[in-house]
Amino acid sequence: MAVVTMRELLESGVHFGHQTRRWNPKMKRFIFTERNGIYIIDLQQSLAYIDAGYEFVKNTVARGGTILFVGTKRQAQEPVEEQAKRVGMPFVNQRWLGGMLTNFQTMHQRLQRMKELEEIDFDDVAGSGRTKKELLQMRREYDKLNRTLGGVRDMARTPSAVWIVDTKKEHLAVDECKKLGIPIVAILDTNCDPDDVNYPIPGNDDAIRSVSVLTRVVADAVAEGLLQRGGAKTGNEEAGAELGGDEPLAEWERELLEKKDESAAPAAEAPAAESTEAPAAEAPAAETTEAPAAEAPAAEATEAPADK
Repeated sequence: MAVVTMRELLESGVHFGHQTRRWNPKMKRFIFTERNGIYIIDLQQSLAYIDAGYEFVKNTVARGGTILFVGTKRQAQEPVEEQAKRVGMPFVNQRWLGGMLTNFQTMHQRLQRMKELEEIDFDDVAGSGRTKKELLQMRREYDKLNRTLGGVRDMARTPSAVWIVDTKKEHLAVDECKKLGIPIVAILDTNCDPDDVNYPIPGNDDAIRSVSVLTRVVADAVAEGLLQRGGAKTGNEEAGAELGGDEPLAEWERELLEKKDESAAPAAEAPAAESTEAPAAEAPAAETTEAPAAEAPAAEATEAPADK
């Protein structure tokens, strides 16, 4: 089954590109035609690239990797946050701070500072031992950190791959990923450079519905990868530890796995019931076969004195 249909892409406006005067010639191979001064993207190619990106994301997460969702433009902020939270992945939807990946050690220190500020009750002036002004400054510091780094507060290391909406706007993120060799999965509009992206998805990166449907597809790939990772852990603890690392499963993932186990339980109980009844049915047969063997030595013992 396809991860997304042609109808969904058409209804979401994924096929609309930029004006013909605003384009990157490298995107020519992804363009189907031009209509009313706007390029139309070839959705047949988009479907193929969506499948490739979906498989990559799913396999990456199944091996224990994390996907960072990035989209700071107004149209992308809400879907990026919503879908990343749905699958328990880090996200950046406000402002990309320079060095967020290439200077991860410093960013990690800022995350620790934010977690320290979380422990402070800003309304308890008497119990905190601080003045109102100090608490106000700390609250402002916390609000600023939470706004920019709140989506990556639990990211302990650089991500395995990055999902980006609009590579031109997020050029800082693209540059850092290329420098570190982190694979990029991204929406490519007709004004983008396909050479910057490892797994391009030709499509409209300006319409909210287009961004939402493509980000949802990536989140679905993450969800499937998490389920595969969880299945590997339950089936074989040692293999699961190698694949999944030390990352805990998301709450929604545990619920799905519990439902899956509950549905599999009735099917497993039926063979178990048959196996418990089978020995009881076989017991009389075993006794009947063993009886002659037990009588044979007795017969020999009674006949032995007669021979003498």
